[in-house]
Amino acid sequence: MGNQALTRKLGFWSALALGVGTTIGSGIFVSTGDVAKAAGTPSISILAWIIGGVIAIPQMMVLAELSTAYPENGSGYVYLNKAGWRPLAFLYGWATFWALDPPSISIMSLAIVSYISTFFPFFTGFAGKLLGVAIILIITSIHYRSVKEGGLFQVVITAVKIIPFIIVIILGLMYMKTGNFSYTPAAGAAKHNLIGGISATTWSYTGMAAICFMAGEFKNPGKILPRALISSILIILFLYTMLAVCVIGLMPFGHLMHSNAAVSDAVKYIPGLSHFASSFVAITAIIVILGSLSSCIMFQPRLEYAMAKDGLFFKRFAKVHPKYETPSFSIIAQVTYACILVFSSSLTTLLGYFTLIQLVINILDFVSIYKCRKRDDYKPIYRMPLWRLTTILAILGASWLAWGTFTWAPWQGMLAAVIVILTGLPVYFYWEKRHGRKNFNDNDLEVKL
Repeated sequence: MGNQALTRKLGFWSALALGVGTTIGSGIFVSTGDVAKAAGTPSISILAWIIGGVIAIPQMMVLAELSTAYPENGSGYVYLNKAGWRPLAFLYGWATFWALDPPSISIMSLAIVSYISTFFPFFTGFAGKLLGVAIILIITSIHYRSVKEGGLFQVVITAVKIIPFIIVIILGLMYMKTGNFSYTPAAGAAKHNLIGGISATTWSYTGMAAICFMAGEFKNPGKILPRALISSILIILFLYTMLAVCVIGLMPFGHLMHSNAAVSDAVKYIPGLSHFASSFVAITAIIVILGSLSSCIMFQPRLEYAMAKDGLFFKRFAKVHPKYETPSFSIIAQVTYACILVFSSSLTTLLGYFTLIQLVINILDFVSIYKCRKRDDYKPIYRMPLWRLTTILAILGASWLAWGTFTWAPWQGMLAAVIVILTGLPVYFYWEKRHGRKNFNDNDLEVKL
């Protein structure tokens, strides 16, 4: 099986690209209009984007502390395990593998194909699904062969995906109409709703935690992880807020509130670009989703790798390729499952209801710091300011998102939780009985070797 320890080869820019690349997805093209509709006025809409990003800052601070205390692959799984909540840690990984990570890969590949089909209409139906699988396999080959090359690719694709947003922001600042910011709601219209506006932004700010899944592969993690986590949220906060300002400045707010493709519609108001707006946004979307797809294929297999090392997942998932030094089997298994799901879109939609479980466990990740801080081995290089207050703010922000998801599909989310528990706990107790409470980490392996 070879050496079962991944090596530290990635630097700051790879970490930053992973955080930004995972977070900025296709949703931003739609959510600008959703936030405007929920907020009700231009000023409240912009404020909602700012507050939505600020809410995520405490969460990044908590993760920065936890990840520098335990700079290992696995993110939330590691922190829950260290807190002594081993069954919860397992259920998190169990649900993530079967219902969250591979489905997200398949959904993104099909989203890329849907935009490609606007240029090449023959990529629909079965041909489109074959293209989706091909895209997954091409990106997988990069991340399978080298974590360093994979990190470089992630840096390049993330830089490229930001360029279209910068173009829209620059042109938006040049051609915006200040009168658009003094919109007056019509008589009888819904009242201003800052809370609703902020709620509409929250999904757009999720994804930075992807960095922590690969904490065991960054050089100088104590320095890189906090910088990358906090820089990611600040960059995304700036980009989203400026994009919102420019979209509002370009198109009448009344139109924006009813737009299902806000960025595309806003580009039509830029002189000389009206005929190219839909093509511009389609190309941008392909690049943006490609970046997110790449980051998911890169970081997601690290969770099952960490679990397998602890004896809580199929043993082969801990396999590290002797030449490429990547979690080879874990990558192949996830991608194979994702490719199968490409041909089962109805099943993929069903699996979306399991998101609530991930959100609830994200809350427990932040709660785990109370337990972890009491451990003798808790020696984080970064310590967040006002840790109790910061942690409470992180928990409240994560709870808000979980509650919003629960109200969207309450019984489906509860049913998904029951399925995870009923299928996961018997497997957990089986593996615990078989392997005992072994809690391997890279240091243990080095001592034994």
